[in-house]
Amino acid sequence: MTLQITIFGDIHGNISALESVWTDMEQRGLPNRYCLGDLVGYGVFPGDVVAFIRQHQVPTLMGNYDQGVGMSSDDCGCAYNTAAAEALGKRSIAWTNAHTSDDHKAFLRQLPAHIPLQLGALKVLLVHGSPRRINEYLYEDRPVESLERVLDATEADVLVCGHTHLPYHKVLPSGRHLVNAGSVGKPKDNNPRACYVVLTAAERSLSVAFIRIEYDVERMTQAIEATEMPSEFAQMLRDGRG
Repeated sequence: MTLQITIFGDIHGNISALESVWTDMEQRGLPNRYCLGDLVGYGVFPGDVVAFIRQHQVPTLMGNYDQGVGMSSDDCGCAYNTAAAEALGKRSIAWTNAHTSDDHKAFLRQLPAHIPLQLGALKVLLVHGSPRRINEYLYEDRPVESLERVLDATEADVLVCGHTHLPYHKVLPSGRHLVNAGSVGKPKDNNPRACYVVLTAAERSLSVAFIRIEYDVERMTQAIEATEMPSEFAQMLRDGRG
């Protein structure tokens, strides 16, 4: 029975971060790798990221950005706090749509919404946003009663999500676990290093290890600045925010 899984996601067209994370996983000999989705958007290497995931046959969820680009939509299902941020977001998805091949869009469209796993004696459910909606944000400071209700809708002992780009591990009063894997390619916790998570089970206990990896940030930021993708996204990578 599987006792360890490695989970990453929210790559967002950042091939350098993905390559660095993958190299680190290889060096550590980490098994059973899964991706929570959002392969594309904001970064300017959507095709390289999709090709990498396909080449390595990583079981991968559909993120909200994958859904939008897969459908050639102008809506990524993102939440923006200001009109300026929304305008930047519209430019991002327009650029990504124009630079993602039909073959890769077809791949994004067929990705699943959930991946259930057995980790030792624990039932694990992988989602992008939440079990209810692909673009629901499960923040760490959400009231525990609300989080318990989210888990009640599943059979999971452990729910692993992404989407917020903010890594955390929260043990609920019920004893169930909520884990956010953070982001490989667009961290938002003021730490520009790529993030992924390793879950290890022993009987019904769970160990959660977040791993942060340095990567060539300037390679990615300069690539953004050399295109019509808004340069604001380059500075966000440098700062590890937004």
